[in-house]
Amino acid sequence: MPSSIRTLLILPVLVLTMALLALAACAEDDDQVEDHNATAEQALTDDWEYTGPEPVEYGPNVKTTAKGVAPMASMPAPAGAAPMMLMESSDALGFSTGGAKDVGNFRENIEAGYLPLPTDLTYEGLFYDYYFDTDQQEPCQALFCPSYSLAVAPDPFSGRTDYYLSVGLNSNLTEADFARKKLNLVVVLDISGSMGSPFDQYYYDGPAKQDDDPDAGKTKMQLAAKAVTLLMDHLRPGDRFGVVLFDDRAYLAKPLSPVERTDMAAIKGHVLEIFEQGGTNMEAGMRLGGKLLDEFENADKSEYENRVIFLTDAMPNLGDTSEEGLLGMLERNANRGVYTTFIGIGVDFNTELVESISKVTGANYYAVHSAAEFKTRMDDEFEFMVTPLVFDLVLQVESQGFEIERVYGSPQADEATGEIMRVATLFPSRTEEGETRGGVVLLKLRKTSDNPRLILATNYQDRDHNPGGAVDEITFDQTGEFYGGTGVRKAVALVRYADLMLNWMGYERTKTQVPPERVYMDDGIPLPPRPELGQWERTSMDLAVSPGYKILFKLFRGYLDKEMKAVGDDSMQRELDLLDKLAAHGS
Repeated sequence: MPSSIRTLLILPVLVLTMALLALAACAEDDDQVEDHNATAEQALTDDWEYTGPEPVEYGPNVKTTAKGVAPMASMPAPAGAAPMMLMESSDALGFSTGGAKDVGNFRENIEAGYLPLPTDLTYEGLFYDYYFDTDQQEPCQALFCPSYSLAVAPDPFSGRTDYYLSVGLNSNLTEADFARKKLNLVVVLDISGSMGSPFDQYYYDGPAKQDDDPDAGKTKMQLAAKAVTLLMDHLRPGDRFGVVLFDDRAYLAKPLSPVERTDMAAIKGHVLEIFEQGGTNMEAGMRLGGKLLDEFENADKSEYENRVIFLTDAMPNLGDTSEEGLLGMLERNANRGVYTTFIGIGVDFNTELVESISKVTGANYYAVHSAAEFKTRMDDEFEFMVTPLVFDLVLQVESQGFEIERVYGSPQADEATGEIMRVATLFPSRTEEGETRGGVVLLKLRKTSDNPRLILATNYQDRDHNPGGAVDEITFDQTGEFYGGTGVRKAVALVRYADLMLNWMGYERTKTQVPPERVYMDDGIPLPPRPELGQWERTSMDLAVSPGYKILFKLFRGYLDKEMKAVGDDSMQRELDLLDKLAAHGS
């Protein structure tokens, strides 16, 4: 057969064969897409395990189902896109200390007509409400670089000369190169009976006071559940997430599992359906929350952060309720790299307990008074909140002329001696226009001689246990009123404001016989005593302002107004407004 004829016969066969192969390939691709889609659907798991108590009547029109939750309404929208690992701004970052991240409970109690607890107002919490010029003179070349600024400030009442040294908390980090590690996160949620009271009233008081707040009447449980869903919005692929609930005992609600394989929308739905019940066994919740992280204790610390976020009103009445017992548990967790954040819920959030036990390494705490406020804070701060960077900071002061009298702005202030200041943890903090949020610790110094020389040595560890530190020498020979910068001046004014408020809260509880105005005029603002811990089931006291303190508040207002204008920070007006409210109370 001629070759041309043979070619004509073979070509159709080849074309048909190629077409069949192409169709087969397309079919295989379609099968792979279907298999991929099916696998993707299977990968999203609703691994919620909590089934709740037996059915309980909650009112004439509300009843739990057999699983202890209300029938599901429309499913919440899926969690939004996870935040990028790298922050978008190129601004520099500084540091703030651990411990309290606000004084919301102090302000909210006064606004609601209650006398705050002294522990509602901490110096580090007040500092974190403000931005400070740290008086940094040259670029920082290390993870942590302290800067120092001096002040000689007459007491606003007695005129006595006080000496101060501020420690600026600077870093070489920028928001552009900051990255939090992957997160193994366990949320421990208080579902005890006290969480069923309105967040703007005291659970142990009975009927609520009237309030114009649009969220008034919502329960602490509702607010806490919403807060959990807002936290979930900040998790991303590579993170792991688990949930523990507790009342009289602890419940595993959701195992610790990868976010990318979890149906986060379904988990949100379950969280929003939780009802409150029973007593308050914080120990059980802490224990189970820590246990979930046992298998990740040896995870690569350069890649993963282990953290428990504990949402509670902090009024334990079951289990080990002692400060020592709860603190010991958190310390053991911290020693193995499991750190804790407390989120206090409600106006009766017991800061007495949480302030004392959140002094451990890697710990911090916030107060929640509205879902909108909490969302804003988490959008701004979640990445920082879960990323401690500097540990075991020690400042040693060597001087023949000065010694440390008091430390302000560190949860470990009561561990200070005449020569040493300690800060357990520093967290990254945003810097705007050269000022860092909460970026100072203030030392009040006692002058012991005319020798002006101070040698300041810092030592610390980073999160990989690498040591760092620096030695600086300064001369403190200023006389008369002097401020080395606006940062130290603002810190001095805020510390004096806090001292005045703390003394007032203590006075209204004890009603000592000495008229307070006489003490202030003779000796200046006294150092407040260390708070004594009381019962955890917190009851309210009506707001009270004795005549002597009304006089002091009016006098101090003039001083604080002058300082606000001198440092150019109009946000300090909120403290002036509060002073006005207290001075006019009962009039």
